[in-house]
Amino acid sequence: MSRLKSLSDEYRQLRTRLEQGGGAERIKRQHDQGKLTARERVVALLDRDGPWVEIGLLVAWDQYDGQAPAAGVVTGLGRIGGRPVVVVANDATVKAGSWWPETIKKILRAQEIAMRQRVPIIYLVDSAGVNLPYQGGVFPGQYGAARIFYYNSIMRRYLKVPQISAVMGPCIAGGAYLPALSDVIFMVDGTSFMGLGGPNLVKGATGQVVDAESLGGASTHTGVSAVAHYRAKDDNECLTRIREYVQRLPHPPQQRRTHTAPKRDAKALYDLIPVDHRMSYDVRAVLEGLLDAGRLDEFQPDIAPEMLCGHGAIEGRQVAVIANSRGVIKPKKKGDVPRIGGIIYTESAEKVAYFIENADRERLPLLFIQDVSGFMVGTDAEHSGIIRAGARFVEAMATATVPKLVLTVNHASGAGYYAMAGQGFDPDFIVSWPTGRMGVMEGESAIQAVYGAEATKPENAAAVDTMRTDYEHQLDAKFAGARGFVDAIITPEETRDTLAFLLEVSTEFTGPHIGAFALPSVT
Repeated sequence: MSRLKSLSDEYRQLRTRLEQGGGAERIKRQHDQGKLTARERVVALLDRDGPWVEIGLLVAWDQYDGQAPAAGVVTGLGRIGGRPVVVVANDATVKAGSWWPETIKKILRAQEIAMRQRVPIIYLVDSAGVNLPYQGGVFPGQYGAARIFYYNSIMRRYLKVPQISAVMGPCIAGGAYLPALSDVIFMVDGTSFMGLGGPNLVKGATGQVVDAESLGGASTHTGVSAVAHYRAKDDNECLTRIREYVQRLPHPPQQRRTHTAPKRDAKALYDLIPVDHRMSYDVRAVLEGLLDAGRLDEFQPDIAPEMLCGHGAIEGRQVAVIANSRGVIKPKKKGDVPRIGGIIYTESAEKVAYFIENADRERLPLLFIQDVSGFMVGTDAEHSGIIRAGARFVEAMATATVPKLVLTVNHASGAGYYAMAGQGFDPDFIVSWPTGRMGVMEGESAIQAVYGAEATKPENAAAVDTMRTDYEHQLDAKFAGARGFVDAIITPEETRDTLAFLLEVSTEFTGPHIGAFALPSVT
């Protein structure tokens, strides 16, 4: 079995487990309360058989002794009436939907997607509030819970991004500002509660005795306080009415696009990535399984062939492709040294920088296929100006105003990871195959950097083995997914459709894609 196949199978098993949230008993408890689960709500809300790209499924999966699957919140992208939307749904089967530190990270990422792409965002609220034992990572700080409300406000006042909230369970304390700062609020009879304090807190603070419905239920907030705007009898009616609300918002009709199937079947991609991650493979064959008709119109194919640049399409959407070509590149002239694919040389950095600048002028989205080990080092590289060329590459990528998508297929190492639109440069989306390996360098390289010739000495054996094990653990794509370093891990069969949908979403906003979001002129 190929490495990509075995890792994909392992990931599918993990995904299935995480999608169960808090487990069967807590799902039953949710149903007994007359409520759908977070994932059932998402399915009912979105177009049937439409796309669903979940963002951050793996976040926190390897923390808190496994008690925080998906950090207690489902976030992702789908369609309503053919229109792309972002969804944030608290999973009440996980610690009553309370907010862990990583919950905040996921909500903020979902909001940033809505802000950058200018697509509606829908909050399905069912949360007991802050997970108090972890409040130190939730409440304070620049990127604490307050940032959510800051983004709410920016979207309302300046970006005009539609925000729709449905309170479908408890919504307590500061969390109530999330729906309050939305454009409209839906509530559900019998199961919704929204208040700065619940009945117990009110009794302790004021001595008043009041039931939850009278204090902050659907009838109270739609008929007395006027905080909420719409009232539904149950979850299904609430979700139907949200669909109707979104579908009446102005939006250009979706264009019908014709395209040709890839040259290579997606399942063939499994056998292209070698068992040993250090070995070479044909990146053009990978592109044949992703691009329409498998066709790439290469840019300067005879210059710096270790970096592949060209134009293609994914389900009818044009894209400028930048990919690392693995393998040994034969020298052009006798006596020259062969080049190693996956390494960025001075000539290849200059080539890609020029290509990116052209794509930016032509308003073509950029797709980076990452399998990069870093920039070349050594006397020849330094004398050729690799630092300046690398800086030009990074600057061209960082300042490009067109959408940037990243697919990590293997290595994502060193400054090469940065140049190939690493997360710190705010690509619109970054996804990875299960074979992705993200780190400063590979474990063996790190061992040599730390120990050098001492690595083989018996007295260092235990420390070297520990370091090697640590690096293998941290280079696993699931490790990156658990920390939000990638938006999603996807399998080869899912890749083309996922990239096509993300391209669709990222072209919703035709303005500059710079930073987490671009503000219009504010006066």
